[in-house]
Amino acid sequence: MPMKPFNVFPYDANIHFMRYGWVSLTIAALLVVISLGAMAVNSFPGGKFDASRTFNYALDFTGGTVTELHFEKPADVDVVRDAIERAGIHGAQVQNIGSRTDLMVRMQAGQGTAADVLKAISTAENPAKVTKSDFVGPQVGRDLAVNGLYAVIFMVIGLMVYVSFRFEFKFSVAAIIATMHDVVVVLGWFAISGHEFDLNVLAGVLAVMGFSINDTIVVFDRVRENFRSLRDEPKEIMNKAINQTLSRTVITSFVAFLSMLALYVFGGESLRGLAESQIIGVVIGTLSSIFIGCPMLLMQNVTKKDLMPKAKDHAELARRP
Repeated sequence: MPMKPFNVFPYDANIHFMRYGWVSLTIAALLVVISLGAMAVNSFPGGKFDASRTFNYALDFTGGTVTELHFEKPADVDVVRDAIERAGIHGAQVQNIGSRTDLMVRMQAGQGTAADVLKAISTAENPAKVTKSDFVGPQVGRDLAVNGLYAVIFMVIGLMVYVSFRFEFKFSVAAIIATMHDVVVVLGWFAISGHEFDLNVLAGVLAVMGFSINDTIVVFDRVRENFRSLRDEPKEIMNKAINQTLSRTVITSFVAFLSMLALYVFGGESLRGLAESQIIGVVIGTLSSIFIGCPMLLMQNVTKKDLMPKAKDHAELARRP
């Protein structure tokens, strides 16, 4: 007996998503404005532009000292952090690496040296020794920031080129807008929360772009198929496309969310930013493919005529031997 595919929502569900198109686009616009506003407020302390204040940049971008230490006995991270703070080294990050007897301390440039850290945390009851200490200069941090910006620009351009070849122009515009909305909201969250922004977070943002565009393309593929096979109004065609792909979208996003949640809970401090950015991106990306992509198509008055040139090309290819 053949097994039926598992569906969270029936394939023929008829939820009227497009009825709330203007509401969802208004909410999306507000989220973008709030996100950009948060980044702008952080970037203009005292009315003067300072890009280094946009986010709470980690040592990857600002430069500083990374020191690894080994204790004879297990050490409590909070106790070590408090001892470093009392020694006048403010804002240091402390985390376990591998075991409870090995710790890594990250300090901003100018805050202190490995010797200062060792003096602050080593005690007669539990002596420590420095196993490794590296310094990342401010210039290296600036180079990483610039390279990270180039990576984002390169990926945006690559996605625009791909979607332009993959879909008709109006579909491409809607897909790119939905994807950039997701990226801006994720960046806005880090600007508002003040959570540390490091290279792992940047990698998470790039992954969000890939997830978002993939989810949107799945819905748009079905929209295009429905335009060619159905005679309904554009609003109904898009409603059906969203309903037909809804189970796939929700299941895929839920599985991705669970994996990122596990990484956030059990992955340790160093991977928390990566997991956090992707958790937010998965949620926002799922909503944007439903509530932003198709309403943006409707705003552009997409009709069957927009698909006719490519439909004709497909028909010609089908007739070839």
